Amino acid sequence: MLYIAAVLICLAISIVLTPLVKKLAIKLNAVDQPNERKVHKKVMPRMGGLAIYASFLLGVLILSPEGVHIWPVMIGATIIVTIGVLDDLFQLSAGIKFAGHLLAAFTVVFSGIQIDFITVPFGPKIEFGFWGIPISIIWIVAITNAINLIDGLDGLASGVSAIALITISGMALSMGSIFVAALGLLLLGSTLGFLFYNFHPAKIFLGDTGSYFLGYMIGILSIMGLFKNLTFFSIIVPIIILGVPLVDTTFAIIRRMVQGKPLSAPDKSHLHHCLIRLGYSHRKAVLMIYGLSGIFSIAAIIFTRSTMWGSMMILLALAVLIELTVEITGMVSQNYRPVLNFVAGKKRVDQ
Repeated sequence: MLYIAAVLICLAISIVLTPLVKKLAIKLNAVDQPNERKVHKKVMPRMGGLAIYASFLLGVLILSPEGVHIWPVMIGATIIVTIGVLDDLFQLSAGIKFAGHLLAAFTVVFSGIQIDFITVPFGPKIEFGFWGIPISIIWIVAITNAINLIDGLDGLASGVSAIALITISGMALSMGSIFVAALGLLLLGSTLGFLFYNFHPAKIFLGDTGSYFLGYMIGILSIMGLFKNLTFFSIIVPIIILGVPLVDTTFAIIRRMVQGKPLSAPDKSHLHHCLIRLGYSHRKAVLMIYGLSGIFSIAAIIFTRSTMWGSMMILLALAVLIELTVEITGMVSQNYRPVLNFVAGKKRVDQ
């Protein structure tokens, strides 16, 4: 009942606060203008993540989850939200945003929240020692930006984040990580409350305030709840849970490197753009990506309970799913279809 109460309290607070944040965003001119790269056609208030942050903070103060890392987490979260708000207001440079992300990550990593080791099948536990610090910082910054990059359709980033939070919180709870589960559920309630206003047709956007905050918190919770507790191939599970944003980010980096563009350069070849190009409606594209995220989350849960060979089969199936998704949607290019061309060629030979 306590966990249900945590979700409901933050959900209710978020529902109340989001319209107030919307009015504030309009007053401060924190709005998203439509352009050739954007899907939306009218001016939209952003900075909506401020409602998620505020409701999460109030939830933490009300329920007071016990954990030695609560204040470093909240200080780092405040730093990341501050960077997001400033970016939504003034469009900060990529360098300033990256420096802010590093500062927020440093804050929690040096408090002891870090990836100290990973476990591999039939092998010794690999201790990272000092290297755990940069590895943890890279992970947190990567997830922070991965969630930001998929924030291109109404309700997409907030919905995908909610699915990841359900999975991380559930797994943390099953492993006895009460503090992680409590924070995850508080954040889940805050996100779901905001999603009432953010799902298509959206009344307010997350903005960088929200996408950075959600990515940052998910990165931290995955370290505390998964890397430190799983005893079987610990590095794989959080990667599977966050498969959709990580795959999208990976192929965005590949595209920009191949095209000789800066890594921070925007484009319209993310997964959600590709689905829209294939003719799917805004709402259907978002629901399809929700479904894909759900598949990855279910696969992660099954992975932790499978035998060695079962886990390998899950990884193989996910690899095939990713490859087919990339080829069908044209995330690399319209001409990149090796598996589909091979299958089509084999069918012609058989006929």
